[in-house]
Amino acid sequence: MTLRKVNVVILLLLAVAFLIIVQRNLLNLGDILHMETPDASLPFESELSPELQLESVRKGQEIPVLITAVEERLGAVVAAMNSVYQNSKANVVFTIVTLNDTVDHLNVWLSNTRLKNVKYKIVIFQPELLNGKITKDAQTLEAAKPLTFARFYLPVFIPEAEKAIYLDDDTIVQGDIQELYETNLKPGHAAAFSDDCDSASAKGIIRGAGNQNNYIGFLDFTKDAIKKLGMRANTCSFNPGVIIANLTEWRNQNITRQLEDWMELNTQEDLYSKTLAESITTPPLLIVFYKRHSTIDPMWHVRHLGTTGAGNRYSLQFVKAAKLLHWNGRYKPWGRTSSFSNLWEKWFIPDATGKYNLVRKHTGDN
Repeated sequence: MTLRKVNVVILLLLAVAFLIIVQRNLLNLGDILHMETPDASLPFESELSPELQLESVRKGQEIPVLITAVEERLGAVVAAMNSVYQNSKANVVFTIVTLNDTVDHLNVWLSNTRLKNVKYKIVIFQPELLNGKITKDAQTLEAAKPLTFARFYLPVFIPEAEKAIYLDDDTIVQGDIQELYETNLKPGHAAAFSDDCDSASAKGIIRGAGNQNNYIGFLDFTKDAIKKLGMRANTCSFNPGVIIANLTEWRNQNITRQLEDWMELNTQEDLYSKTLAESITTPPLLIVFYKRHSTIDPMWHVRHLGTTGAGNRYSLQFVKAAKLLHWNGRYKPWGRTSSFSNLWEKWFIPDATGKYNLVRKHTGDN
């Protein structure tokens, strides 16, 4: 009986040991399964994860986007690029036109952020291209930053493309850039713009120049060279801060040469309106593309956000629904006073070098 009891006790101990081992194995298996299956309820915080997820599908037709980069506004360029890239799965390729003193800073900034996998090339603008094309007037020279004319040379900077998008640096894209790229241009049209009478963006106020939304706000219709064109002074103007260009037509029609011719003639005959303010790139475009351009969906260019009263002109709901926002005007979203600056700032990426910093009031921002 004693031996039998001992055997029973041993069997019981072995059974208990077996159950303990099984329990531990089951717990370990649960841990493994928990590690391999992430909790979908937790936010995905990795800064590089969106890019890594999208990189695998960024194939197919390239979408060329040209933007200029001025050293003192470099944060704007990075924010604009970030908004384009994060809101689309398209194979976007940026052409960044800049001056020599900005190249190194820009490369370091992009390479140390979530944009390090973005496809881009840097092209150096040669200011000599503008010799004889800009008046010597001091006020005009102040507004005539060389890079603002880069849009005139789209086929030069993107020679391999048949179609391209130009964006001002003070824009933010909230929609899929693929949709903008697929905008239909009418046969024979080399470009599409946003007409200034087509939407809630109409009648933007430009530095006290009044409601500058027609041709007479940009051109002097008392000059013979303008009269001979037979253009109507009350024709709606357009904003060249966003351009969709058919570069094949642009080349065939020699658009760049036409624009240069009018720039040169202006230096001799002063053809631009006296109320022009800083929009000195607009007049030659208005002449060359008079009645010969296609239109962009108004929601793809909601502008005048940099003007006085923009916060009253637009509702927050409307601005959030817009596909592209443009802070043209005096007040920029990286400065102290601007409407809807928070919508811009969400796309801003801090400069790892510390050279560029936002200017903020810290209180009362929209």
